[in-house]
Amino acid sequence: MSSIIKKREIVVRLYKTLVKPHLEYCVVWSPYYTKDKKLLERVQHRFTQMIKEDRDKDYLDRLKELNLWTLEERRNRTDLVELSKMYKGYTTVQIESLITLD
Repeated sequence: MSSIIKKREIVVRLYKTLVKPHLEYCVVWSPYYTKDKKLLERVQHRFTQMIKEDRDKDYLDRLKELNLWTLEERRNRTDLVELSKMYKGYTTVQIESLITLD
């Protein structure tokens, strides 16, 4: 059983290292095109189906099991981090140029 877990961890590590950065790069450059978002998410969906132990689970359950997020969740998190940096003054972009604070 431990060899199965090791193999799964290795495959997930390879995915996170070699594939996921390319997907996230593409999501950043075309975040609002529904067709592109679905196509990019499908790559991650297919990867999660490759792991035999989790194949019968729902996609979101597989993501949770593999400690992954959907690309949409990842993009939203990145947007919030960037907004926080603007608010705290860690970036040259002024938050007032984007939103009105009350």
